Amino acid sequence: MPEFRIGHRLYRTKGAAGDAVREVRDRYPVGSEVDQLEDQKLLRDLIDLHEHADEKIGCGIDAFVIDQPLRGRHSGFKIIRTDGTEIDFSYLACLSPPNHRQQVLSAMRAEIAVSVSAYFASRAAGNSLRSDLSGTPLDSSDAHVSYFQGPAFVDIATQFADEIGGWDTVELTSSTAAGFGKLKDRALAQRWSDHHNEHAALGLLTPQENLRRRH
Repeated sequence: MPEFRIGHRLYRTKGAAGDAVREVRDRYPVGSEVDQLEDQKLLRDLIDLHEHADEKIGCGIDAFVIDQPLRGRHSGFKIIRTDGTEIDFSYLACLSPPNHRQQVLSAMRAEIAVSVSAYFASRAAGNSLRSDLSGTPLDSSDAHVSYFQGPAFVDIATQFADEIGGWDTVELTSSTAAGFGKLKDRALAQRWSDHHNEHAALGLLTPQENLRRRH
């Protein structure tokens, strides 16, 4: 079976990825908040794989809670949003094959990774590794580049897709060893990079602060 990714994590199979998610679920009692940072990060990257991630995330995620089972004997996950609203989600739905929009979004993130890395490097070189939200000093290993000071990445990408005629107009190369394709039209890739650089307002956050933001 092919390898499977959740964020930067690479699993030997989709089944192994599911095992990792279930291991998190089963370590917490029903009704409790997922309070370990690495578990939170895994679930945050997992929900990005959901077909309706934007709807599930809403204004932002405040916490993940272990939810009582709707049916059967296995517990599930619930999102507490930053405005206090709640919504459940199926981790199995997150592990389903991504639709075209999700694949394009992954490719678009990959296309601008160099720009994001350059931003982080400039902050490090300028000795300004502090959270732009709280002022908390950051270590290079736990500083997160975030879009919280302007439109979220998905909003910037959606605007670009609308301008060029929709997600279905974007052709991708076949998946690479990195786990995703690239924009097949390299002129379009440059247009996307320029669009992103024009509209992105990047900043630095702590891992906990970044978990609460729309990505």
